[in-house]
Parts: sequence; C-alpha cells; structure tokens
Amino acid sequence: MGLEFMRRALLAALIVGITAPSIGVFLVQRRLALMGDGIGHVAFMGVAAGLFLGTSPVITGIVAASLAGAGIEVLRERGRTASDVALALIFYGGIAGGALLAFKSGESSKVLGYLFGSVLTVNNQELVILGVSGVAVLATVLLWRKELFAVCYDEEVARVSGLSVRRFNFLMALAAAVTVGVTMRVVGILLVSAMLVLPVAIVQQLSNSFRTTLLGSMILGGILGVGGVLLAYRLDTSPGATIVLLAIATFFAAATAAQVLSRKRALPA
Repeated sequence: MGLEFMRRALLAALIVGITAPSIGVFLVQRRLALMGDGIGHVAFMGVAAGLFLGTSPVITGIVAASLAGAGIEVLRERGRTASDVALALIFYGGIAGGALLAFKSGESSKVLGYLFGSVLTVNNQELVILGVSGVAVLATVLLWRKELFAVCYDEEVARVSGLSVRRFNFLMALAAAVTVGVTMRVVGILLVSAMLVLPVAIVQQLSNSFRTTLLGSMILGGILGVGGVLLAYRLDTSPGATIVLLAIATFFAAATAAQVLSRKRALPA
C-alpha cells in the first residue's frame, strides 16, 4: 500500500474541491470574495493553538475559523466600525496570535504545512474530519440554497418575504468558516480564498444561471482539486500551488472562450 498517502490526498482534494465553491458562490454573490482570507488568518491562530496544546490542529483551526466567521458577521451587522478596519483587526490579530503560539509551541516548522498546504501528509483522522465537515457544509448549502441566495441577492426583499436574514447570514458565515478550516489543509491558509472563488469565477464566464453556477463550480472544483494533485505528483511540485495555478489557467481559458463565443454571436447571420 505504498501509494495510500496518494489516495488520501486525492480524496481530500476532491472533498475540498467540491465543498469550497458550494459556499464560495454565495460569498461571490455578496462581493465578499476575500472573506476567506480574514477567516483563514484566524484559523492560522487556531492551528498554532492546536500545536501548542498538543491537540488536532485541524479541529482547533475549524473552531477558530468559526469564531472568526461569527465575529465578522457581528461587525458587519452592527456597522459601527468601518469594515476595512474591522477586517484588519481580525487579519493581523490572527497572524500575530498564531505566530506567538507557534513560537511558544516549538512546532514552528509544522505551521508551514498549514500556511502553504500539505495534502500529501493528510492522515486518516484528518480525512475523517474533512469528510464530516464537507458533508455538513454541502448539506447546509443544498437544504437552504434558495434562502441563502435570497439573502445574498437582496437582504431587504428577503426580510420582507419573512426570512430570518440574521440567522441565514450567520449560517453562511459559519459554513464559510468551516470550509476555510478544511481547505487550509489542502491548499494552505495563504491560498484558501482561491478555492472559494476561482471555480465560481470560471463557471460565471460561461453561465448566467445561479443553479448552473452552483453545480458547475462544485464539479469543476472537484476536477481542479484532483487534477492539481495528480499534476503536482507528476511534476514534483507543491500540490496547493499547483491546484491554484491550474485554476487560474482554467479561468483565463474560460474567459477567452467566453469572448470568442460572444463575438460569434455578435456577427450578423
């Protein structure tokens, strides 16, 4: 079973590839594409706390990310502090706290695997955590996709329609936080937003339908995740970086295809 690590890596990449765009489509709709970065910085502090306490960094990372997601939503809802200042406090507080705990834990070298991703070292316990978390996020999205879309499209209209906007905003933030927590193990905290946004942005080049964008980005995310790991294994490169660069190349290809199709449609018959 010499390639058991590869099977775990491919499964982890598939889980993340499908899960991340499923919640990312709502963040893109709300123009909160970089929200994952803010949550990721706090997740870094959670990872460092896990190393410091000798517990699972993935679990503590997910917990910290969830608290960050709820905190960002509270700040956004109250609106008393400028959003850029509030996010900056969360960004830099997470980085500083994580660096401090990583130094105190004496495990600074292990932190790099979470900053830049280390999917090839995912163990069985982490794979189970990724699987359970991924299923929870996908279930949330599929069960309440209409309500989440309504809140993203227009909060006032959703509120008048009788939806609990606050509840669904927090649900969205927590789902995004859990997704960030599991995605960091594959592509790393520094590139976590790429998996949330890029598959969605690619499909949007070719589709104006929300349903098609949601399903298409999930399928494409899974393909990019698995394809990126296989390509990285063949080229002996970093899997996380390879997945993201493959996604960027696909984005430009889709954008070019969209332009060509648009020009053909514009030509007179």
